[in-house]
Amino acid sequence: MTLSIIGSFWIVSFLFVITPGVDWAYAIAAGTRGKVVVPAVSGMLLGHLTATMVVAAGIGALVTRHPITLTIIVIIGALYLLWMGWNLIHKPSKLSSHKDQASGTWVSWLTKGTFVSGLNPKVFLLYLALLPQFTDPSESWSISSQIVTLGLVHILSSAVIYLLVGFGAQTVLQSRPVVAQIVSRVSGVLMIMIALVLLSDQAFT
Repeated sequence: MTLSIIGSFWIVSFLFVITPGVDWAYAIAAGTRGKVVVPAVSGMLLGHLTATMVVAAGIGALVTRHPITLTIIVIIGALYLLWMGWNLIHKPSKLSSHKDQASGTWVSWLTKGTFVSGLNPKVFLLYLALLPQFTDPSESWSISSQIVTLGLVHILSSAVIYLLVGFGAQTVLQSRPVVAQIVSRVSGVLMIMIALVLLSDQAFT
């Protein structure tokens, strides 16, 4: 792969990452919890990596032959976002120095982050729609290797932006617990809105 192709994809990837969405909402919610930004973001990156490997393994061809596959992914992801958003609204984050930083909580945030990104239809749509366009069958690298390389570029961009968002939220909200709860509820509302839009798109297509 040439550096120009990787650079072109990085620009598209970066624009994708800096657009607020579910991942941003989750990073902000993690920031309101204190020291769980790293496991939360690590979970999201693991979800991105999983999506990369799945697409590289051939799900793109599967979706082309069986469009219902993507529909199922979208519905599962939307339902998970509904559940996450409901919990954030009814159990808003509270900043504390001990309970929220327990090892179990780290594992929980890592796991949730993996599902948030791994089941995020926006991620799969990016990979399915864009990654193949930046691959070249005539290259000495296999298509799978090219997809994995581009996926890693996207994951690197995601790591930088999501950590900035999470730690930024933590810094701003650390001394404002009331605002932290408001932001948590707003994040929950955004997740539910995105989920409803995804489900409505499936209902009318």
